[in-house]
Amino acid sequence: MTTANKIHYVAFQGAPGAFSDLACRAVFPDMQSMPCSSFDDAFLAVQDGSADYAMIPIDNTLAGRVADVHRLIPESGLFIIGEHFEPINHCLLGVPGARKEELKRVHSHVHALPQCRKLIRSLGLQPFVYADTAGAAAKVAADGDKTQAAIASRLAAEIYGLEILQDGIQDADSNTTRFIVLSREPRAMDVSDYDRLITSFVFEVRNIPAALYKALGGFATNGVNMTKLESYIGPDFNAARFYSEVIGHPEQAGLALALEELTFFAKDVRIAGTYPAHPFRSRIVVE
Repeated sequence: MTTANKIHYVAFQGAPGAFSDLACRAVFPDMQSMPCSSFDDAFLAVQDGSADYAMIPIDNTLAGRVADVHRLIPESGLFIIGEHFEPINHCLLGVPGARKEELKRVHSHVHALPQCRKLIRSLGLQPFVYADTAGAAAKVAADGDKTQAAIASRLAAEIYGLEILQDGIQDADSNTTRFIVLSREPRAMDVSDYDRLITSFVFEVRNIPAALYKALGGFATNGVNMTKLESYIGPDFNAARFYSEVIGHPEQAGLALALEELTFFAKDVRIAGTYPAHPFRSRIVVE
């Protein structure tokens, strides 16, 4: 196969038709999405060259942060080169001929089920957790039981031959998932565009009084806008690790000074990537 005809892949966790699959198709319409059984496998696909990129969910407006992702980012050695905000439109799916009034059970991802709590309660359905939304759709299609339903995407309905019994069943119309795009190499960005860039980094502080306060002081004194700070505990419970995002470029004067000061009070500081802020962020500010 020549280079011109080479197929390029974007890895994601889940089955074909998952919302991560939708995000892959939206950001990389000319590339092939690659389903993976776990986040670890999606990361590994990029690490070993099987995929060019990985599309990984990191936050949801209703469910909060996605577990395990923050642990995998620093361990992977991969770099964040972009972000994508995907509106989540959940559909109630059933086998051909199924009726909402006859449904008894509904299958979906652990985060999708509570996002559709009102409909599940109104129909008196018994919820069952599945590994992912598209996988739940595949199960319902394979079982062929008209009393079972899945909560998944329109794409999943098309792929698995299911009927959309009701569209837009999420409790909140603002339901949105933020994805990050991971690559083996960092993305080169122009420092002059610092006000339109996001820089992600991870660090660790010792378990001593005021360690975090001292570590973050430089961001305040240098006028750096920090948009995210999340903690997770290491395996020995002796040190807190943090994932953070700020507006700016590491070579920008203010951010460079803040990161330098961070190294005095924290260890294992690693820049996870600098990438353009998605236009969705501007919409958030306007609204």
